[in-house]
Amino acid sequence: MLFTPKLRAIATALLLAVASPAALIAPGAVLAQTSTASSAPAPAAPMTDAPAEKETVANPYGLDALWKNGDLVARGTLLILAIMSMGSWYVMVTKFFEQFTLNGQAKEANRNFWNATSVQAGAEELKESSPFRFIAGSALQATERHEGLRGGIDLNEWVTMSIMRAQDNVASRLQDGLAFLATVGSTAPFVGLFGTVIGIYHALIAIGLSGNASIDKVAGPVGEALIMTAFGLAVAVPAVLGYNFLVRRNKTAMETVRAFGSDLHSVILGAGARKA
Repeated sequence: MLFTPKLRAIATALLLAVASPAALIAPGAVLAQTSTASSAPAPAAPMTDAPAEKETVANPYGLDALWKNGDLVARGTLLILAIMSMGSWYVMVTKFFEQFTLNGQAKEANRNFWNATSVQAGAEELKESSPFRFIAGSALQATERHEGLRGGIDLNEWVTMSIMRAQDNVASRLQDGLAFLATVGSTAPFVGLFGTVIGIYHALIAIGLSGNASIDKVAGPVGEALIMTAFGLAVAVPAVLGYNFLVRRNKTAMETVRAFGSDLHSVILGAGARKA
């Protein structure tokens, strides 16, 4: 045979040296490393507990962008709606405070006026700003001015007319500002809709000139224009609710005023009959 056992051993050693140079240093190292690598578990992948950060994209549309990029019509519409909103809230707050004061003055009149010795003394017990003092003073002036041509009118009818005129004056003062609330509640949505139509018109013109009608080019400007409608509704809804609330409270307050005027009419006529 050409290959003796000795030559076969030398050839095997040369093949192992070519495959792994470390085998020349430690002939059993290759087998040991192979067995160790096969038995050792694979290293676990590193775990990350921190959540992935979300990318925040700034919104190029909104009320700020509408004011900066809007034309004269858009800015004028926003200013009108802002003035309407501030005016309606001013009216609602002041009228509510006025009605609250009137209720306190009604309690004061029931407590001090009817316990006085005369109508004049009872009127002086009330505050000068009290509508009940104004009604009592009007009734007293009617009795003092019942002379001349007025003397031909029956005293009962003359005093009744004077008290009713004073009550109508009080009712007119209570109604001040409510017409503004009604106007804002009925016109603010249309003002906002006008701004929306103008905004959509400009957006469509810009899209037509650019020739790009993709969703990002359409949704942004149109959504920005719809802010006007939302703003108009936000102005109108509180004005309508405040108007209905104040009107109902005015009716309650006027019932108290009319009851006071009716009792005052009876007292004045009774005093006049006793003098006669």
